[in-house]
Parts: sequence; C-alpha cells; structure tokens
Amino acid sequence: MSQPTKILIVEDEMIIAANISLQLTTLGYEITGIIPRGEEALLHIKENTPDIVLLDIQLKGKIDGIETAQIMQKSFNIPIIYLTANADDEHFNRAKSTNPYAFISKPFKKLDLQRAIELTIKRIQNEDKEVDASEEKLSPFILSDSIFVKHHEKMVRVDIKDILYIEAERNYCRIHSKLKEYLLVMTLKDLDEKLPNKHFIRVHRSFIVNLSQIDEVATSHIVIGKKAIPVSKALKDELLNRLQTI
Repeated sequence: MSQPTKILIVEDEMIIAANISLQLTTLGYEITGIIPRGEEALLHIKENTPDIVLLDIQLKGKIDGIETAQIMQKSFNIPIIYLTANADDEHFNRAKSTNPYAFISKPFKKLDLQRAIELTIKRIQNEDKEVDASEEKLSPFILSDSIFVKHHEKMVRVDIKDILYIEAERNYCRIHSKLKEYLLVMTLKDLDEKLPNKHFIRVHRSFIVNLSQIDEVATSHIVIGKKAIPVSKALKDELLNRLQTI
C-alpha cells in the first residue's frame, strides 16, 4: 500500500487553514503541519519534508509566500501550489518565477483544491518516471575510498570521508558532502545496496549517513554538521551497535 501524499499548509488565516486541513484529510492526504509564517515553514520543511506545499502568497511576518518559496527552492525541490486573495499581475508575475504547479484564487471551492492537488500529483508521478532524454542514467562507481557520480555531464570523484549524509528526494537522492551537493538519478534504496557497509548506514527511510561524520546521538535523531537527521525506532539499535564497533 502506497504512502499518502504529504502536504504542508502555509496559511496565516487559521480558520481557512483548518478548513483546508479537514478537507484534505478527508480526501486521504497526510497534513505535515499548519504553519502561519514563512520562517517557521522553512524550519518545518527541514525536519519533515512534505511532497507538496500549499502556500499563501500574502503571509504576515518578515517574508511573504513567494520569498519563502525562493528560499526553500535553494535546498528542496518541492512542488508549490499558491493560494492568494490577490491575483493581480504583480503578484502573479513574481509567483511565476518560482515555477508553481498551480495557482488558486481565494475564495475557492473544495473541488478546485482537490483538482489542483490531483493534477500536481499526476505531474510529480510523470516527472519521476521520466529521465531527461539528454541525460544518461548512470549508476555511481563505488571504490573503496570514493564514489564517482555524474555532475554537470561529467563523472566526478567524491571522497567517502567527505560525504556527510544522503537524502531521498522521491526517485532521486542527494549526496550532501562537505563541499558540494550532488543529485543522483536513482532511489535511496538502490544506492544503499551499492554503498560500502562499513562506512554508511540507513537510519531512516529518507536518510543514509556516514558513520564517521555523526556528531551527536539523541533519542529520536542524530546530528551531522548541525543538521538534525531523524532516526527510525527500528534502526536505532543497529546504529548504536555499529557505533560501538568503529
């Protein structure tokens, strides 16, 4: 059984946000949170990355919805559906720069929201199935001390000691190293099967970590380079056993 689509609602009118949450929950979606400020949404996304963000353009606080999207897109590739009560050209043109998947004007009907989300999910599924015709789907070359990965049409060497952690992004995964990030066209599961077991361990369905880079171990997460990474209960014992042997 597939996991329900996870949706974050970023809306500062809490009555509207609560109503949206109720409607989407009834339709079978999982709501990761209802956040009223852009700054808070960015923190939430780092800890509990959604599949889709429903984002009000005119948020109260230091940054509006479009600025929130621009900051988010520097680190995450998450589809955005904008909500707005002001659909003038200025806001629309600013919003277009972030490549939203849909644009819904308030007040909107439940059916409008439902269709926008269904079309977004369909587009995500199509994007996941497609591999750009100009890009070869090359598996990384795994050596004893390094990995060769495709980056800007070249295979580049990444030293294992410099890899901090690897994060799932739907049918892709992102390697976070000390110097750069590399997006691989393969699933985290497939990469996990290829990585050297003595260096790496999967601690969560969305994360593989380099054992030598762990700075802290807490009850429900670990810390690597100031990044808090969740640890599944089922994998916690294995992690602790592995740490004792290195």
